[in-house]
Amino acid sequence: MSTIVITAEAIAPSAVALLQGYELVYTGKTPTPEDIVALCKHHNPVAMVVRYGKVGADAMDAAPALRVISKHGSGTDNIDKIAAKERGIEVVAAVGANANAVAEHAFALLLACAKSIPAVDARMHAGYWDKAAHSSLELSGRTVGIVGLGAIGRRFARIAEGFGMRIVAFDPFAQSVPDNVTLVDLDQLFGQSDVISLHCPLTDANEGLLNATTLARCKPGVIIVNTARGGLIDEKALLDAVSKGHVRAAGLDSFAGEPMAPGHPFQSQSGFVLSPHVGSVTSDAYINMGELAARNALAVLAKQAEAA
Repeated sequence: MSTIVITAEAIAPSAVALLQGYELVYTGKTPTPEDIVALCKHHNPVAMVVRYGKVGADAMDAAPALRVISKHGSGTDNIDKIAAKERGIEVVAAVGANANAVAEHAFALLLACAKSIPAVDARMHAGYWDKAAHSSLELSGRTVGIVGLGAIGRRFARIAEGFGMRIVAFDPFAQSVPDNVTLVDLDQLFGQSDVISLHCPLTDANEGLLNATTLARCKPGVIIVNTARGGLIDEKALLDAVSKGHVRAAGLDSFAGEPMAPGHPFQSQSGFVLSPHVGSVTSDAYINMGELAARNALAVLAKQAEAA
């Protein structure tokens, strides 16, 4: 029986059912690259479903039967795609399966920042009633700049439209643009936006997209939301911009280093609303991502079997 290695402790039962006929081997929740290599060497899988951990050339070389790496999610930056291409291994992603979950989480972070929810909640739990001193921001009529118009960015735009926001976006790869969105260049987006929400993959070209220079171009009091990848932001520059008040608040679900180390400066700086990369962690998205990752892997294996 052929084997599929799954870099997680589990996937949705409905996804497991789709993969019947294959032996499923799980790495656990926090696999190291060495763990993944060892399992590949021992089981020589024909496919991998990647949820946690990084899959590099060493893992691929340890599994000469490997034909497809299927991501349990939309971001494939933890898979060495160049190495996969060189070895004839197809990389596929569950694009759109978690779009609603992540878009809702991004907007929840935006609302928390705009309405100062974490701060007032903490004060209420401490026994204070700070109504007289409270001030928050209305989103209706404000401009939100969306970087990346994939499935998540588009869903976020629909939510923002429901709040009466003006929507501009930057995406040089967009195949089409929703009627409620105006495409602009990055400089225009930085200069016009009251909110900037990141929904693009991390690439060599956009690493550190928000840095000291680009943050300085943003409107004073801008809110930054990132549910994409932490590497899109220069964290030192963002910390400086928040501490000085140029950035009103930052709602972050992704970080340069994960898990976040204790004592990270974001943890002690007011103006940050933080969550541990859980935007896609809903019961619905878990099922959707698992099922689509399974179907994607099976589709590649079937296609290659037909071609053989």
